Amino acid sequence: MKQPKNTTATKPLALPPEVRPGQSVELLQELHILTRDGKLNQDSRRKLKQVYHLYQFIEPLLKEVLAEHPGVTLVDHGAGKSYLGFILYDLFFKTLNDGSHIYGIETREELVQKSTELAARLGFKQMSFLPLSVAESTRSDQLPPQIDIVTALHACNTATDDAIDFALKKKAKYMVLVPCCQAEVASVLRKNKGQELGKSALTEIWRHPIHTREFGSQVTNVLRCLQLEAHGYQVNVTELVGWEHSMKNELIIAAYKNLPRRRPSERLQEVLSTLGLEEMGERFYTANLNDNPHEPTSEQAP
Repeated sequence: MKQPKNTTATKPLALPPEVRPGQSVELLQELHILTRDGKLNQDSRRKLKQVYHLYQFIEPLLKEVLAEHPGVTLVDHGAGKSYLGFILYDLFFKTLNDGSHIYGIETREELVQKSTELAARLGFKQMSFLPLSVAESTRSDQLPPQIDIVTALHACNTATDDAIDFALKKKAKYMVLVPCCQAEVASVLRKNKGQELGKSALTEIWRHPIHTREFGSQVTNVLRCLQLEAHGYQVNVTELVGWEHSMKNELIIAAYKNLPRRRPSERLQEVLSTLGLEEMGERFYTANLNDNPHEPTSEQAP
């Protein structure tokens, strides 16, 4: 006798309410955000919330670029497992057919390989992953000469500065940065502490080692913002998510507006001089003010 066919249909997964409509369930499972039975644990829920929150900042920028020209290019530095890049592609890029492209930059080749394989399996054709450092990517001919949006999520220490350097050289319209583990400025403050302590009462701010570390981290982001403004960008600084989710929480969004550059350039140099950080001038370089001869001097500026 013939056995009766099993007519039981596979039931679709009941997804958590946090997952947005139309998202690829396979992608979320491959990123270990969703379990195989479609559930979220506490850690993945926090990770998904952070990426979605960041997407809320990036989506308007993507739309503004597309309003100016077809095809938006985005480079994600320090991509890791490319959570951000994949979510951006799934929510925004997969409906585009205009040459738009996401590039993930990551030094660990095994992660680059896994991301490349996952993008191919999901049919995400407008994604590329390159095994490069941020600094190497600036010189690489595998990337276009101009990039619209540059992101760097938790790029550690000087990788954020390298991402800024990349964006400036690629004439990026927008930058979205979440800095992490800034140690270089603190090390210079620590090295020069003996020479600076007697010069001003302000040196008490970083006299104790724990204050040196925290103040160095704060100053690093202040210098980054001044540098961006000194290149004509409008800069907004906010928090990414609530402090209960991440201590490395500062979100810097820069939009190129061709703003006056002289005053932030002068302020940046003054901060470096006041804190004994003159040797950091090469990292926090400013624009050539001679490129904009009609900009008023500090005496003429309102």
